[in-house]
Amino acid sequence: MASRLKDAASQFSKRMPSGGGSGPEMPGGPAAVTALRALIAAGAIAVGAANCFYTVDAGQKAVIFNRITGVKQKTYPEGLNFNIPWFEYPTVINVRTKAANLTTKSGTNDLQMVTIGIRVLHRPDIERLPFIYQRLGTDYDERILPSIINEVAKAVVARFNASDLITKRDAVSMEIRRELEQRASYFHVLLEDVAVTHLTFSPEYSRAVESKQVAEQDAQRAAYVVVGAKAEKQTIITKAKGQAEATELIGNAVKKNPAFMKLRKIDAAKEIAETVSKSPNKIYLNADSLLLNLMGDRADEKIEGTMGKSKRGW
Repeated sequence: MASRLKDAASQFSKRMPSGGGSGPEMPGGPAAVTALRALIAAGAIAVGAANCFYTVDAGQKAVIFNRITGVKQKTYPEGLNFNIPWFEYPTVINVRTKAANLTTKSGTNDLQMVTIGIRVLHRPDIERLPFIYQRLGTDYDERILPSIINEVAKAVVARFNASDLITKRDAVSMEIRRELEQRASYFHVLLEDVAVTHLTFSPEYSRAVESKQVAEQDAQRAAYVVVGAKAEKQTIITKAKGQAEATELIGNAVKKNPAFMKLRKIDAAKEIAETVSKSPNKIYLNADSLLLNLMGDRADEKIEGTMGKSKRGW
């Protein structure tokens, strides 16, 4: 059996063309082989060079993972950076300021339910970016911010009454920001701004507040009515006192000088004449109409007689 295999191998070798015989040769000869090898080497170098460099865009930083040492505790800046192919590969992280919005429902100190909306502007601490990538990943904000914002908002709202959330809104916002900054610093996340965007109370509380405001407005309106009535009363009293004093003065003037009534008759006649003169119609009035002879001479004599009897009686 072994001899037969040996004979078959010797016959197959005789049929193959020899290297220096008349068999077909490769086109170009050794020069083509050298060019092919050079082309392969150039391609390998180009691929290696392409994998050795990477670009970090504006507003981003890079963190490198090494297959031997793990995540490097260094942050790589913007621009062109170098890494060792296969052994190292970079991860580019966005470090621009981003916004996080959260709405949560909580109870106040006086057991009123309120819905509060909070908007937070945040960014990672660039110096601690390897820690953030290693512990939290590139989606660090989605992992930590919703939980700490929700917890801090509930804790702060529970310290204030429902009315204080409106009247002391600045204090509530500052308290939320202070505690959020403290909690976020544990994860090396920096907060640039914290704002309370809206507050919504329960429908029952809103109706109660509206009813209270209406009642207070009615009470104020009633108080104004009372003040107005008092002022009107005082005006009437003052006017009556003035009229009484005027009547007394007129009476004293008539007692002292009966001609005072004639003087008043003349003044009344002047007013009537002035009014009639301004009218577009022509009117002719006698002395009686002008109050110049309203009481007559007999009346004047009667008044003087009465004044004389009064003096004799005194």
